[in-house]
This record gives sequence, structure tokens and C-alpha cells, in this order.
Amino acid sequence: MAENLDVYREWLGITDSERPPNYYQLLRLEIFEDDQARIRRHYRKLNSHVRKFASGSYARQSQQLLNELARGMLCLTDLQRKSEYDESLGRVKVAEGPARTLEQILLKNKVVTQQELAKAQQYAKATGFSLRDALTQKKLAASEIVMQAYAESIGLPFLNLSDITIDEELFPRISAVLARTHSVAPVMIENDQLLLASPNPLNLQLEEDLKLRLGIPIRMVLCTATDIHRVINAHYPREVAGAELASRGLQDADSQPTGLSKVWERVKKWVEENNKK
Repeated sequence: MAENLDVYREWLGITDSERPPNYYQLLRLEIFEDDQARIRRHYRKLNSHVRKFASGSYARQSQQLLNELARGMLCLTDLQRKSEYDESLGRVKVAEGPARTLEQILLKNKVVTQQELAKAQQYAKATGFSLRDALTQKKLAASEIVMQAYAESIGLPFLNLSDITIDEELFPRISAVLARTHSVAPVMIENDQLLLASPNPLNLQLEEDLKLRLGIPIRMVLCTATDIHRVINAHYPREVAGAELASRGLQDADSQPTGLSKVWERVKKWVEENNKK
């Protein structure tokens, strides 16, 4: 029967572990594995395998396990979260070496050559783009690969939003105005924290404001711009954002926390400009 299926044993070959397994066991990794490239390779391989069971009588179990695999990968590719998780498993904390830059990661992983990197750097300097955006603008590397490297360089996890099914009950936690203004959407709740996906890290002031407004700690997960736009257009259409602003009025903007006052002015301007299109 599907309800009695041990997906860890039958689909992942995990036999000797507690249920549920820890994230290293789940992703079939050596305990305390630190190589992010290896963590991602294992995740992609297992994700692809579990998707084979995504139809028929095993659809629910498949999606639950896909989300669990994503949680494990997100934890182990988030430097701060991984450190805390490893300590909970008994790892003795050691001094961390210097973080690798985006350039170092791209070159080490052979995403670009030194000449291509120099071309992107020159383009970024001339246009004011970040190196990350210059690489994708010049089509020197796939946006997902560049975003993965960028996420690693700043210690945040990266997620392809197509890998998971977002609980519909999470979307109302974020207003359409907030989602469209900052290109952000809820992903899942993990370890009593709300994971928010965006192509860009939130500034500290906005992050603190969100914690207060949402009443729950938040963590950032990076994704591609294409991914977040797809989710936002599906769940936070422009018309809904406009209606939210109209219902709040200017006085509501004045009542927002200090850190958001400028944001609301930008939102109002954005809506006015987009309504003209």
C-alpha cells in the first residue's frame, strides 16, 4: 500500500538510519560534507530519481520527499544554517576559511574562462551592472549556474523553484505589493523559519521590518529572476497589487515602519508607471 511505503528505503536506498534520516543521510553524503558542488550533485540526482514516482498512487509521497530533499539541500548550502545544524549533530566548530569570491567559484568550476570573465568584468564596469548580471547579459553562462555560484559566494542557498510545490497557504503571508516591489515570494517553513525566495538578498533593514510584520523569523533563498517572476505573476498579479495600494491609501503608507517609508513611495511610483503601460 502507498501509505505504508518507506520511501527512504525503497526510493533512496537508506536502510540503517533513524526515521526521518538526517540531511546527510537523506542526500547520501558523508557526515559533515562541506563541498557545495557535491551536495548539489547529490541533490540533483536524487531529485531526478524521486520525480519518476510523481504520478499515480505515489504522487503525494513523491512531492513530500522532493520538498524534504530541497530542505536538506537548502540547509547544507546555507553557511550559517549548516554550521548550526552540524553542531546539533555533534560536530566540533572549527574556524572557517575565507569565503571564495564569485570569480573564484566560476573559474574553479570552469563555468567561464579567464578571458570570458575579463570580458564580463569590463562590461560590468562600463554599464554599472554587477558581475553576476553582466555574465548573464552577455550570455557567457547560464543564469541558473551563475546564480548558484553567486549564492555560494555570499553564503546563501539557491533553489530552482520548480523543484518544490509551495504550500498555497503561504502566499497570503506576503502582500502582492511587497512581492512585486522586492521580487520575493514565500517558499516553505523550515525549522520554524519562513524561507523567502528572491534573486537578490534583502537589505538588513527590510529583513528586520519583515520579521516584525510577519511575526516569524525569515531566511533568504536565492533563485533566478525567471523563476521568481513566474511565481509572482501566478500568485501576485499586478491588479491585486494595485487594489492593495488603493485600499491602503496614502495615510497607510505613512503608518508603515520607518524602514519601509521609502519603499512605499517607490511602490506608489511603480504602480503609477506600470498602469500607464
